[in-house]
Amino acid sequence: MRGTPQQIIEKYNQLARDAHLSGDRVAAENFQQHAEHYLRLLGVAQKEQEARREEQERQNRERQADRDRERAKRQEREAAGGDPGDSPQPEIVDVPESEEGSELVQTPESASEEKPKRNRKPHKPKEAPVAQEQPDQQAAVSEPSPVQQSNADSSDAPEAAE
Repeated sequence: MRGTPQQIIEKYNQLARDAHLSGDRVAAENFQQHAEHYLRLLGVAQKEQEARREEQERQNRERQADRDRERAKRQEREAAGGDPGDSPQPEIVDVPESEEGSELVQTPESASEEKPKRNRKPHKPKEAPVAQEQPDQQAAVSEPSPVQQSNADSSDAPEAAE
């Protein structure tokens, strides 16, 4: 069954009445016991709610009384002398001064030191992907052909002349 405890109680009472009208005393008694069980649970829950509500009201009354006492004290002090210098003052604790003076917090604007910039390596250009070749062709690729060697030798020659 679903619903609030009160709805469940009403449903079991209705089922008990229906069972009683149909002549089924066992089912009627069963449904009546279920309704009584939920009725007891509901009573306990209501008592707990009432206790919590009373406790909250008591705490609220105490807080209000404390506020009223503080207000009365303040009004008496103001009426008696009106000098705020006579009222209790907060205690000042000696705070050691920092190296730069009395600053408590260093802000980015007050920082005069700049961070050194780091040199970066230049990015290497990406190499073109090598196509997959057959194993017998790979051996031929690993050794430079005579044309490739002559091109390599000719490219070295101008550098040597300079």
